[in-house]
Amino acid sequence: MQKSDFAFFHPLRVRWAEVDMQKVVFNGNYMLYCDVAFTEYWRHTGLKSSTEQAQDGIELFLRKAAIDYVASAEFDDQLDIGVRCSRLGRSSMGMTIGMFRGDDFLVGAELTYVYADVELKKGVAIPQGWRDRLQSLERIAPQG
Repeated sequence: MQKSDFAFFHPLRVRWAEVDMQKVVFNGNYMLYCDVAFTEYWRHTGLKSSTEQAQDGIELFLRKAAIDYVASAEFDDQLDIGVRCSRLGRSSMGMTIGMFRGDDFLVGAELTYVYADVELKKGVAIPQGWRDRLQSLERIAPQG
């Protein structure tokens, strides 16, 4: 994974409370970093916010998360967290996240979100307008 794969980055500085006794970021905090970066990416898209989606009763739900720990971040490191839409299915989307300290790749994540009707608990087709917007933002076109 390379920084050049991403068009969007969210900066994040590692705080003292996020570091464990080994003096590195506690592994569970990387998922929090993914969520923060995805939220900022989604805000950047200009598409419906979580609040607006909740009002419609159709929302994005995280279905799957896989994290690849390559190297550790430490207290006060400045991270650049890249986020991109890597796959668009009928009702799901794959997000790729890369965490970098400078040009050094530290952690990667693959997240799968499903767009679903909250009441029926069933997937709903991702709107074409969303597809068009997500595709327009990426350096590497999403698969699917």
